[in-house]
Amino acid sequence: MGQPPVPGQPYTPGQPYAPGPPPPGSGGGGGARRVFGGLLAVFGVLGLLGGGLLIQHAYSNSRQEYSNDEYGAVMWRNEPADKLFPDHLGGSPDDRESLYDRKTARWNRVGIAPGTDCDKALTEYVRAAAKKLGCKAVLRATYADPTGNMVATVAIVVLPEGAQDEGPKDKVHKAWEDNKLIDGAVTPYAVPGTIAAKFENRNGAWMETVLGEYMPYTVGASIGSADGYVAGRLPERYVDSENDQNTDRDAWHANAKDLTQLFATHMLELRHGDLR
Repeated sequence: MGQPPVPGQPYTPGQPYAPGPPPPGSGGGGGARRVFGGLLAVFGVLGLLGGGLLIQHAYSNSRQEYSNDEYGAVMWRNEPADKLFPDHLGGSPDDRESLYDRKTARWNRVGIAPGTDCDKALTEYVRAAAKKLGCKAVLRATYADPTGNMVATVAIVVLPEGAQDEGPKDKVHKAWEDNKLIDGAVTPYAVPGTIAAKFENRNGAWMETVLGEYMPYTVGASIGSADGYVAGRLPERYVDSENDQNTDRDAWHANAKDLTQLFATHMLELRHGDLR
């Protein structure tokens, strides 16, 4: 059977088709086009490889940027609120594997405060020191223990960076340390419609500086009873000495310290990207 005709060439039905000379503009020009097309394909592949390497390099740089210690100084405004304040905290400050484990959690988040005003979030002496040193913001969230009896508001006090030993965060901590018997550090945040809705009275408080360079934070917590119970000095008949009358509040301070130390550890974990 004959080959099909090519437009522009003579053809007799039933006869084998013999192709004629190439049409004007074909021949050597077609070879040139093929070579040019091949070059384009090569350069296209190289371009794709180069683009892929560029994207990979940019991705690598972004990961490097997020793993750098410098990220710690800005993470308070870059991280979502539910990452700054995790759902659960527990375990031990030295055991990162159990820090966020719901099964061993000692604190569960109830709500996150909507404002960041330094005036409203801190109490007298701590507030005065923080404002004098350039307080940028105070972020707060309220947690409850698994029994629902204790509620606590934890706060991240954002300060300017400074010297490691005598910087703003250390001076704010000292202001609390010098007045901890009369100053509660953090203003409680009562979360409407939850077990922390009546949280107004502090029974204990604690503050810690977050260790390390590029970590300009002091972390504090105020703790109280979900039912409004106010801790006080124990009656003399229940204690052996006057110093023992503060035993009731000491237990509350210890719980506030526990939450604060767990949270300071969480801040270090967050800086290195472990929750992103």
